Amino acid sequence: MNNRKIIKGYKTLITTKFNVDTSLDKFKDGIIYTLYSDEFNSLKVGFAENDKVLEKILSSKALILLEMKKGNKKDLGLLITTLKELDIKYSGNFYFKYSSSLMRHLSTLGWPIGRSLFKQRKIKKELLCA
Repeated sequence: MNNRKIIKGYKTLITTKFNVDTSLDKFKDGIIYTLYSDEFNSLKVGFAENDKVLEKILSSKALILLEMKKGNKKDLGLLITTLKELDIKYSGNFYFKYSSSLMRHLSTLGWPIGRSLFKQRKIKKELLCA
């Protein structure tokens, strides 16, 4: 006969404090979008309260709108947090260096990037014309 010992233990619950923003602004619907800068080969993700705000952003900078859809600030926050966890770096105002892996991550996360994947199509077109 086998002598087995059962060891009883207690699991401890680790608690942490989260800074929870309970303001309703995070849940207010607006537009989430992705912009592309050809000059800097970068993507900008963001949130705008309405289409007029987005138009103002587009007119003030040399950016190309890849796609937009209905969303809220919470969606943007979740995206940024997830990309940080994936160790994808960004500069101020949510500018990311363009890469095919970033585009794959954004697509997987359901972020609006455009079905045509603008940059890939442009590169292929330049190669064919060369």
